[in-house]
Amino acid sequence: MPSHPLSRRGFIRQTFAFSAALALGAHRRALAATDFPAGDRHLLILGDWGADPAQGTNQPAVAAAMKGYVQANKLKSEGLLLLGDNFYGPFPGGVKCPRWKTQFEDMYPADIFPGPAWTILGNHDYEDGPDIYKAVLDYKTANPASRWTIPSKWYRFDFPAKDPLVTFIALDSNYHNARLSLTPEEKASQLTWLEAELEKPRTAPFLFILGHHPLHSPGPTGENTPLIEAWEPLFKKHQPHVYFCGHDHDMMHLEFADNPTSHVISGGGGAVLTAVNKPGYGPFAQRVYGFTHLQLNKDRVIVRHVDPDQKQVHAFSKTPDGKVSILTEAAELKIPV
Repeated sequence: MPSHPLSRRGFIRQTFAFSAALALGAHRRALAATDFPAGDRHLLILGDWGADPAQGTNQPAVAAAMKGYVQANKLKSEGLLLLGDNFYGPFPGGVKCPRWKTQFEDMYPADIFPGPAWTILGNHDYEDGPDIYKAVLDYKTANPASRWTIPSKWYRFDFPAKDPLVTFIALDSNYHNARLSLTPEEKASQLTWLEAELEKPRTAPFLFILGHHPLHSPGPTGENTPLIEAWEPLFKKHQPHVYFCGHDHDMMHLEFADNPTSHVISGGGGAVLTAVNKPGYGPFAQRVYGFTHLQLNKDRVIVRHVDPDQKQVHAFSKTPDGKVSILTEAAELKIPV
């Protein structure tokens, strides 16, 4: 697999040499056993997956691709990272809603996806009914045997728990003045907590942050001023390796010359896709369904976007010291300029 190491500032310059198309016809390929060395650890990520079945959803197709992908490649998935918008639309019964079984427990079965399903809140979890965000927070208490894991609106965990490779910080990004979102007091409390967590020493070689909303996007979100003002100074100071989010219904990988954090959008879990139509972002932005695969060891993480045909559409690696390498043929990258 080719590797194209690039400095961040050099990478931004190099994007202008590629196609001005918005990631059309990205490099797709099947993966082989040689892509997965023994000893690597594996997690799967998806966002915006819980669309209302009555309104139409591609969630079953993406879930089937996830199952086929781990089985065909003989991978041991050790957990799911769910990036919010867990449920859209009517949600009768709260923690007893039948959609828990059909759209979570059965959709991502424990025998194929063992381990925790670490979860955060998205805007639809707040806005589509008062019972949804409460149920998301309370479901584990009502069902202790479930893999569902969200101890609070924001929290920290290590993976694996012993000799961790990654420290994860899971945040609530609902900063907007929507019908339901974080209160001003909650925003202040979370920010104080985040600053304190980032100051703590850590033994894991990688630091990843999870949120629902992008800070930057060539999709509908665009430049998310509330989050940029609140979080980006901390990202630049403490240099988390990756910020993972959803909200825009597409798959992206964004790098910025003045920001050491890679921004990864994985919002193709099932809800209707959104447009990718703003120039100036790269190296990858595509209007496609899919999920994201994290492949980890102490020396590097590989982040792969995978489509419903189980094909890799984009991948990159990152080392603990921040070096990014694109694992896709440069000539086939389609980057907006």
